[in-house]
Amino acid sequence: MDLETTILVLEGISRKNLRKTSSIRVGIGLKGFSHVRKFKKGNRIEDRRIFPNPSRTIVSEAKYPFLASLCRTGIVFRQRKQRIQNCRSRTADLEKIEFMKLARHAEIWLLPYLKDRLRKKMNGRKPRRAWVAVTDHFEPLGTGATEQVARARLARWRDRWPRIAAAGPQDAAGQCPQYSFFYPQEDYRRELLEGLAEMVRLGLGDVEVHLHHDYEQRDSFIHKVTEFCSRLSGDHGLLRQQNGRTVFGFIHGNWALDNSRPDGRCCGLNGEIALLRDLGCYADFTMPSLPSPTQSRVVNQIYWCTNNADNRPRSFDHGVEATVGGGCRGDLLMITGPVGLRFANRIRPRVETGEIAGYDLPTPARVRHWFDLAPTIGDDLFLKLFTHGAADKNLAPLLDGGLANLFHWVAEEAQQRGIELHWATSWQMYQAADALIQEREQAVPAESVNP
Repeated sequence: MDLETTILVLEGISRKNLRKTSSIRVGIGLKGFSHVRKFKKGNRIEDRRIFPNPSRTIVSEAKYPFLASLCRTGIVFRQRKQRIQNCRSRTADLEKIEFMKLARHAEIWLLPYLKDRLRKKMNGRKPRRAWVAVTDHFEPLGTGATEQVARARLARWRDRWPRIAAAGPQDAAGQCPQYSFFYPQEDYRRELLEGLAEMVRLGLGDVEVHLHHDYEQRDSFIHKVTEFCSRLSGDHGLLRQQNGRTVFGFIHGNWALDNSRPDGRCCGLNGEIALLRDLGCYADFTMPSLPSPTQSRVVNQIYWCTNNADNRPRSFDHGVEATVGGGCRGDLLMITGPVGLRFANRIRPRVETGEIAGYDLPTPARVRHWFDLAPTIGDDLFLKLFTHGAADKNLAPLLDGGLANLFHWVAEEAQQRGIELHWATSWQMYQAADALIQEREQAVPAESVNP
């Protein structure tokens, strides 16, 4: 039985016994947290929340074999107004066991997150360099916008972004803040791409591949990606060459990488990881995808994933962590952003994913949390943030102070921690990671655009 999704559903309990067991706390074994589910009318869940709880009881295999067989090692189980051992005599009341989804799909990512936090606390290694990239799912034609609206959105970016970058703090190499526009293949318009290419030629960012699709077939996917990369490279001078072929970074639309949605929508293509590798994808930047159920079970790591041998979906759920000198250990490098819990004087925590949005702009506290959560390779920290910068709800907040504050607070936090800061495009971040993985002498990014 899966530790991460085990929830008990009580049925056939009398009103008298139900009053005694009206609140059951179930959580994953880390001090200070419990997951609360209140049961009424037998099996109807009325409430669920995560909150600090200093007291806990670990299910023991020896003392409570029945409960342990259900919950497995590590599950926290406590009952109010009734001792746990009484449950052993009431096995008939536990007539049904179901797999339930937790809030924000925590059954997928919470345990890996807790393990990562514990590992980092025990390790105690402090990074010496930080590579910071902002990846934008840049969709000027999103939400059904007309081309006129899309051009107006792009015009705002062409006007404001060069000023924000020029006014931002320079990094250790004297480079201004960078930005990565992941532009959707299905929304290709020559005029819009050329506007982005002008900013790239100014040395202010880069353009990569974004794609939304549904009920996709293998041949059509290959055609879409190949044609789009050819246009970006040949018509606009974007992307770059590596080992004799055009390569690109990738973000999957609607988060559904490798056909990972439970209903199979917004992709439909099994074996997508292997296809991306063959088409020239140097790294995927989709994760994290919370609160979507497409979220990977690997969090706060840069890792290698390998396409499932039988082309089952969600190949990225498992992988090999990238290490210094470890070399290539899979089909595709996954560069993920921070995942965690943010309390900020809240009883119920908020999920942190590194998203920059109008409703959740950067703050000094968030920046500190990002530095604590971000993946590392050796002494280098990799902070990948994301946004949807062309959407009206985010465009003005980002360009009218949000991004400027972000770069200022990131530089300030790096200075306070004594970390050497490097602004990076997605390609430069990959180059820095690859230099460490291949154990080259210096983790210095190459030119981000074809000459």
